[in-house]
Amino acid sequence: MSSVSPSGLGPSGSAGGASPALNLRESQPSSRPPGTLLIWAIPLVLSFCGLVMIASLSLRNSMAGGNPYGPPLRQFQFFGIGLTLMVCCALSSPDFFRRHSGTLWGISWVLLLGTLVPGLGVRVGGARRWLSLFGARFQPLEFLLFAVPIFMADRLATVTRQGYRAFLRPTLLTMLISVVPLLAQPNLGGTILVVAICFLMHAESRGWKFPAVGGIVAVAVVIALILVAPYRLRRFEAFWDPWSDPMNKGFQIIQGLVAFANGNVTGVGIGKGLQEEEYLPEAETDYIFPAIGEEFGLVGTLFLLLLYAVWTFRVYRLYCRARDPFLASLTLGLAASVICPMFTNLGGVTKLMPLTGVPLPFISAGGSSMVFMWMKVGLLIAINRAVHNQNVQG
Repeated sequence: MSSVSPSGLGPSGSAGGASPALNLRESQPSSRPPGTLLIWAIPLVLSFCGLVMIASLSLRNSMAGGNPYGPPLRQFQFFGIGLTLMVCCALSSPDFFRRHSGTLWGISWVLLLGTLVPGLGVRVGGARRWLSLFGARFQPLEFLLFAVPIFMADRLATVTRQGYRAFLRPTLLTMLISVVPLLAQPNLGGTILVVAICFLMHAESRGWKFPAVGGIVAVAVVIALILVAPYRLRRFEAFWDPWSDPMNKGFQIIQGLVAFANGNVTGVGIGKGLQEEEYLPEAETDYIFPAIGEEFGLVGTLFLLLLYAVWTFRVYRLYCRARDPFLASLTLGLAASVICPMFTNLGGVTKLMPLTGVPLPFISAGGSSMVFMWMKVGLLIAINRAVHNQNVQG
């Protein structure tokens, strides 16, 4: 007569004689964090699209006697550096960045001040936004946009103050200290990005009340800054009515819209764009999206927008899974430091908002943006692993 356990289990110790090892495997969560592939694969596709477009645009250099391989090879080098640092960040722990958040923010701020020092800062287009170090140009703003979310996430998770006291410190204090060098460069676009990131992170942690009031004040300050600076006023007038001066102030905006129109649905073909030859300024940087629209059409631009949307949704899912206040706030801040520049760039080239000179993430030519964007991807992978481990452990 076979023995039966009091709980009604079979001789093997499981209901109906099922294997306990099988039940254990079925109840044990997967050890691999979900969604990691999309976090890095989508930026990889975007970066390759940017490399292809930069190579296509550089063909005009060969017709003018220049080196057609210089820009794409240079961008590929930055891409390789970014991937290497992405792996380093992904293998690190978010706690490592949290312990050094103040140091990272302080270094980025000092580098921003360095742009104002004669001999270190490089003036381009009337603004000192670049730093010359060891023969290479570097834009400290990108470092700041990497460091601010880490510092803000640590402060918001550590500080117990509520109400206006929490908004004054750390949010408002961090924001004001960060934007002072940017306003001195001047860099209004970078200032708006820093303000948006700080306010969004505070709203996620403490609510929308004070960031909403601060946002209204910030809009008034931006309007005042536009009115007192002639070049900003000209840029706003070009946005408002580019056809009033189509050969001067409105030239760039109009040519960008013409590029979209030339592309139609499927585009004119890679390397066959007419606007990029003479009519589309900054086609490799600020205006790379209209250049893509001309060569790949509506299909190509919608494909890129879909990639950004899927990546945003993937990071949003990570944010929803994060139970630790620091990890949740950091996830939101890093996502905002990617998505806000994307909307700023696309809004400028499609005449939905004034131009600010912000590059398109992962696609526009530029080493500083490429490297730090990939570092953010690596940190998001590390956050994804940390969140998964915390949820598995209970």
